[in-house]
Amino acid sequence: MYFKQIFDEKLAQYAYLIGCQANGTAVIIDPMRDIDTYINAAARENLTIVAAADTHIHADYISGLREFAERGVKVYASDEGDSDWKYEWLIGSDYDYELMKDGDKFQIGNISIKAWHTPGHTPEHLSFLVTDGAAADEPMGIATGDFVFVGDVGRPDLLESAAGMKDVMKPSARILYGSVEAFKNLPEYLQIWPGHGAGSACGKTLGAIPESTVGYELRYNNSLKAATSEDHFVNFILEGQPEPPLYFARMKRDNKIGPKLLDGLPQPGRLTINQLKKEAVDRKHTIVDTRPREAYIRGHIPGSILSPLNRQFNTVAGSYIREEEQIILIVEEHQLKEAVTDLIRIGLDHIVGFVTPADVALYASRGGSLDILEVIDFETADQRKKDTGNSILDVRKASEYDEIHFPGAINIAHTRLLDHLEDLPEGKTWMVHCQSGGRSAVASALLKSKGFDVLFIEDNFDAYKQHLAAVI
Repeated sequence: MYFKQIFDEKLAQYAYLIGCQANGTAVIIDPMRDIDTYINAAARENLTIVAAADTHIHADYISGLREFAERGVKVYASDEGDSDWKYEWLIGSDYDYELMKDGDKFQIGNISIKAWHTPGHTPEHLSFLVTDGAAADEPMGIATGDFVFVGDVGRPDLLESAAGMKDVMKPSARILYGSVEAFKNLPEYLQIWPGHGAGSACGKTLGAIPESTVGYELRYNNSLKAATSEDHFVNFILEGQPEPPLYFARMKRDNKIGPKLLDGLPQPGRLTINQLKKEAVDRKHTIVDTRPREAYIRGHIPGSILSPLNRQFNTVAGSYIREEEQIILIVEEHQLKEAVTDLIRIGLDHIVGFVTPADVALYASRGGSLDILEVIDFETADQRKKDTGNSILDVRKASEYDEIHFPGAINIAHTRLLDHLEDLPEGKTWMVHCQSGGRSAVASALLKSKGFDVLFIEDNFDAYKQHLAAVI
């Protein structure tokens, strides 16, 4: 059996290429939208992908299942859950597909894949037990999707906190408890192949180790250890979950009704300096500045938003850009493909042009206007908040805010800010902070692009907590 875990760092996502070398065929589990990545990986091992499977309807990226189906590959998807949790684009289609229920199996050469219904994160969620029939008659591992991670389990609150469903958070957590109880009966040697690692918003304490075993997780996974009773587990698993990125609801919708098919990666053209000047005036497109925040602070195109091309790029871009918006990137030319790929993975397909950081400098040297982002520290903010015209916006998680915060500060997590701009009273200067500046920099840039008066607090909140605690 051939096995390869394929990792995307920005989405902290794992896909699994599993192949039978005896007949040269393979299955891909939980592929992302740009499927050539997997096809090429298989080809390098003289394997052909003949099947693709999803563990569940994903919320954090667009699945590649439809792309594979379009190319004639047989796809496997869950038929568990009620009518709200069906793959609508598959049912009744001309694609080669099979809808799976608990206990159903399919075969790839000598490899047997068995579906196990593990609801809680979502109602239809499946895990896949993998058996190498050439060597054994028992499974060696399980692709757990968003059920069990290394160090955590999949969060059961997303149906409510991201998808907007009412009063389903606690019932989902109770269902997840049932799945966890069943997990405890698995053989301890069984390998765990999770759908995400550290950095994913699909849990709160995901580990960076890519694989584990049932036995190890039962001993050291705090979420599993919390299942001493149903109520204790529910309270533990719902406490402290981070606010989900704004785009999660859209991903869930698209993967359910059918994501748009790609016609290759978008190929945005490079704008001239005159075109850039026109964009800076007209503001018909969304200009996304991927430079480090220090460069944005010193000078940026008026109206542009900040989303540095780092591990948070998808989260920020997905939370600050609507799917219908036309995008112009400020990005190094050698990083253009990376940025475009990241965007299409979360359904932001309308990338119409780009300029480089050098182009921005040339634009400025030829008389183009640049804005700056005014920066202050916590001491200055403490003084300025005495003026009723200044208010503090805390863009940390609610759990961080609840621990300690500036008296009177408004709390809106940076991933939810775009949907809550109306909650910020007009006529104020907003002093924006987080823990160390990463989240508040992008939030400040978003507010500034929307016409708010903004002061970015670039400071370390840990160093200020002691003073703040003394005055509260």
